[in-house]
Amino acid sequence: MSVAKRPNGKWRARYRDISGREHSRHFDRKVDAERWLNSVKSSIARGEWIDPALAKVSVDDWATRWVGNQVQLKPSTRFRYEALLRNQILPVWENVPLSAITHTDVGEWVRRMSEAGLAASTIRQAHRVFSLLLAEAVRDGRLPRNVATGVRLPRVGKAEKIFLTHAQVADLADAAETHGLIVRVLAYTGIRWGELAALRVKRVDLVRRRLLIAESMTEINGKAVFGTPKTHQRRSVPVPRFLIDPLQVQIANRSRDDLVFTSPEGGVLRNNNFRRRVFDRASQKAGLAGVTPHELRHTAASLAVAEGANVKAVQRMLGHASAAMTLDVYADLFEDDLDQVAESLDHAAMKADADYLRTDRAGPAFDAVRPPAKKQAR
Repeated sequence: MSVAKRPNGKWRARYRDISGREHSRHFDRKVDAERWLNSVKSSIARGEWIDPALAKVSVDDWATRWVGNQVQLKPSTRFRYEALLRNQILPVWENVPLSAITHTDVGEWVRRMSEAGLAASTIRQAHRVFSLLLAEAVRDGRLPRNVATGVRLPRVGKAEKIFLTHAQVADLADAAETHGLIVRVLAYTGIRWGELAALRVKRVDLVRRRLLIAESMTEINGKAVFGTPKTHQRRSVPVPRFLIDPLQVQIANRSRDDLVFTSPEGGVLRNNNFRRRVFDRASQKAGLAGVTPHELRHTAASLAVAEGANVKAVQRMLGHASAAMTLDVYADLFEDDLDQVAESLDHAAMKADADYLRTDRAGPAFDAVRPPAKKQAR
């Protein structure tokens, strides 16, 4: 590292990086050149030095490389990421070099999206994708830190969940007429719509009363795409006994690889078409206007908890990644557990009090359960 005065009066500061390549900058004052060189020396010592040339890549170029390398993404997730890049991220950051992005800039971008009326969930998703591609730039040695970290984000209000009773499920299924079995399966197994649409005959075990959830259908740009379930994990879902006979009729004379539920034309059962043709009219007729097919998943959780299912059982049935997630989504359903805790504590306290009254107060047993009296100050 060195600082030298050039013939034109400028001061040149230069250093060599860990690969031996030389870097230099010119300053009007020697003190500025020395200050810059010292900052470089400090960043190298801390292991935070970044090759300036690597950080000059634009967000557009980096985003293209980043999203192309995300081989682990499901098609639906990749489609959503690309839509967020196209609509919310690149219109603002497209030609900006990675090195020019600041924490404040990201905060202002979030604020502008909020002021423009974008939904809080969309803003949070856009920020997450932007943060992910910046994090990859940090790992690639192009940025010293992720400046999107810690940016204040709008809160997403939780929509009130609708839980149907057994009678309401029956009314909705009856109103759906020939499609009533779809309503009942969703309401009593808790599987997702995409999992129902991808369910095949070979994965219906009528003897063990189980559905093997190993595949899911997602609509992407109007096309039905089959892939793994949301958590990429297969799971076995219990089926109530009263659904076995209807399911047996449903899959009769079908081959093992055939879909269990199809559209009237025999194709893939699509959510939007089913809602328009069947579900919305059925919910209106049953006096349940506004209910969506996803509410039947909530209903399955509610009915299971009401019958004593614990959080781990509900997690396995619904295919959540963890019991913590199940509690976060359905915390209100487990309030009865708190009542049971209070009742148990009340019972234990009353029993302990009764035992205490039966104990000889003059003996050692009394001293074991009663703290010694404090001496009063004179």
